[in-house]
Amino acid sequence: MNFSKIYSALFVLPLWLAACAHVPNEAVSDTPAPAVNADLEKIIDTPKLDLPSVALTDRLLYEFLLGDIAAQRNNPELAAQAYLDLAKTTRDPRVAKRAAQLAYESRQYDRAVEAFKLWQELEPSSPLAKQMLLSLLLSGGKTNDARPALDAVLSADPANAGRTFTSVYPMIARSPDKEATLNWMIEATRPYPQVAEGHLTVAQAALAAGKRDLALAEARQAVVLKPDWDVAAAFEAELYLGSEPQKGLALLKNFLRAHPQNKELRLYYARALLNQKQLPASRDEFERLLEDNPDSPDIAFAVALISMQMGEYARAEQELQLALSKGGKEESTVHYYLAQLNEVRQNDEVAMAHYRQVKDGEYAYSARLREVALLDKAGKLDEAREALHRALAKTDQQKAQLIMIDAQLLREDRKYEDSYRVLAQGLEKFPENPDLLYQTAMAADKLKKNELFEQLIRKLIRIAPDNAHAYNALGYSLLDRNERIPEAMKLVEKAYQLAPEDAAIIDSMGWGNYLLGNLEESLGFLRRAYTANPDPEIAAHLGEVLWQRGDKDDARKIWTDSAKANPDNETLKAVMKRFLP
Repeated sequence: MNFSKIYSALFVLPLWLAACAHVPNEAVSDTPAPAVNADLEKIIDTPKLDLPSVALTDRLLYEFLLGDIAAQRNNPELAAQAYLDLAKTTRDPRVAKRAAQLAYESRQYDRAVEAFKLWQELEPSSPLAKQMLLSLLLSGGKTNDARPALDAVLSADPANAGRTFTSVYPMIARSPDKEATLNWMIEATRPYPQVAEGHLTVAQAALAAGKRDLALAEARQAVVLKPDWDVAAAFEAELYLGSEPQKGLALLKNFLRAHPQNKELRLYYARALLNQKQLPASRDEFERLLEDNPDSPDIAFAVALISMQMGEYARAEQELQLALSKGGKEESTVHYYLAQLNEVRQNDEVAMAHYRQVKDGEYAYSARLREVALLDKAGKLDEAREALHRALAKTDQQKAQLIMIDAQLLREDRKYEDSYRVLAQGLEKFPENPDLLYQTAMAADKLKKNELFEQLIRKLIRIAPDNAHAYNALGYSLLDRNERIPEAMKLVEKAYQLAPEDAAIIDSMGWGNYLLGNLEESLGFLRRAYTANPDPEIAAHLGEVLWQRGDKDDARKIWTDSAKANPDNETLKAVMKRFLP
């Protein structure tokens, strides 16, 4: 009995179709899957195959049934091995193809390579066998073995060498040895000097290997060979945009002059202009795209954002409203930018109305915080807290941020105990959050809970040993209470080492030296601090040092000027009451 006829007529075709509809749910190994999109199920056997004449023995029938039943019962390892053994025995290319399919789908790398090699040997005219073997070898990092496989693919179909090169490069580019990858691509493409795609893949490999000059030369050659190819034109321009942006932009502009209908490259050009801060030119290109795509909300939105960056707020608002009317683009996103625009123009009520329209999306959280800020600015603290409680935090950091903002609103309303309570409850949920630790400590300090304040700050220092403000807070608190001055100064000096330009820390250095009797050194620090930040508490300290030095007129001027700008500051009022009865 002839095995080939029995195989075709009785078993293989119906079981092949059944098996093709079944792909194992899980890979048998962690072998990387080839990057080539090969649909083995849709390949039809080449007519007039050179099929062997093999007698159907009981052993062959058993192995055939074993392989097919194993495939149906989701045992791909056994199925692939059974079919591979069958293929070796029968030398039938159809069986080798089946073995290759089973091994490939279940990611049995070594077995798949063996099966594809056998299939290619038995059916040398099959382009799929060659292509899949090449893909498999490259995916497995076997570049030396892949060279002959690539040569076989190219020899079989030299007219499509360009397509072969562009499909091969992404696979070999995964190799960490970029120099070796470059050399491999150079050798592979050398016999095809007139294929533009070969030059472009070498250019890509050269860029990855840090050889920019070679990348430029190869990209230019690709453009010369295929001047209408936008991919090559864009790559050449990209090579210049980082170091010689005007040259890169000129290349794009020249290409578009010759190919004005190329929308993809025009979009790339518009974005490149935007990245180079050439806003008017970028907007012109986006507007041209909008003319060709009048219903595109994304392009209309891009035009609006550029107008915002250019400070043309009235025009930007019109364009945002246009984007909103087109639909498609997330309405919440457009409302967020309309709110931002109106906030810049100090139209707070209009801005708030738009922020409230931001219901979801990536800007929902930010919109709630801006709504809270505007309500706070308007003195509507209760409404601000209500809006804050509607904010949906997605991360622990955002949750901690909401707690701190709530505490700040209560503090502004002089509800210091409530503010501290909110922070303390939040700290129970997030005990290691540095910002929450700092704010809770400062709230405890405000309420004269000195021991708790020091515990919290020292915990913060353990968690974040480079936090300059933690050292400064503890050091200044001790200075302010006139306690443990040497220890306080060590803490402040540590803060100063970490952040020598911070005005608050410079102020602490000045105040500590004042308490130690170093008036001149103190004055130098305090003048620096006040110049950097004319804060009323710094003004209070600077004025006191000036007064003690005998510069009473200068002290009086510092205090009175600061009091005009900060009439409710308690520290400033207290020092003025002491020295200016």
